[in-house]
Amino acid sequence: MKKIAAMVKLQLPAGKATPAPPVGPALGQHGANIMEFVKQFNAASANMGDAIVPVEITIYSDRSFTFITKTPPASYLIRKAAGIEKGSGKTGREKVGKLTWEQCLQIAKQKMADMNANDVEAAARQIAGSARAMGVEVTGVPHA
Repeated sequence: MKKIAAMVKLQLPAGKATPAPPVGPALGQHGANIMEFVKQFNAASANMGDAIVPVEITIYSDRSFTFITKTPPASYLIRKAAGIEKGSGKTGREKVGKLTWEQCLQIAKQKMADMNANDVEAAARQIAGSARAMGVEVTGVPHA
């Protein structure tokens, strides 16, 4: 078992990581091979389109590393589904887009592995809550 030197969490564009900040400084301070990470990450995330991909990098004391890619953040998926550039600056007073319950279910299915929910329905309710917090109106929500 290798000794873990550091855990680094970053959010990078899929297939477009570069040694420039934030990757270079985050990995460089722990002595990890920056170019090797960039190559491996870009290869692993090349098929994810233009999404933002959260990645957890574990750097070991011998300067080797492993990484796990996660699903894109809920806010990114909500903005994409609603077709908006960004959330509302005045949450609760200003609506910037609409989302249907079916879209919430689709996002929840995509994010299920990274969510703390017992079933897709509960995960979809979390997504709907995130959408409302961003100023996106959610229509067709079944009441429990």
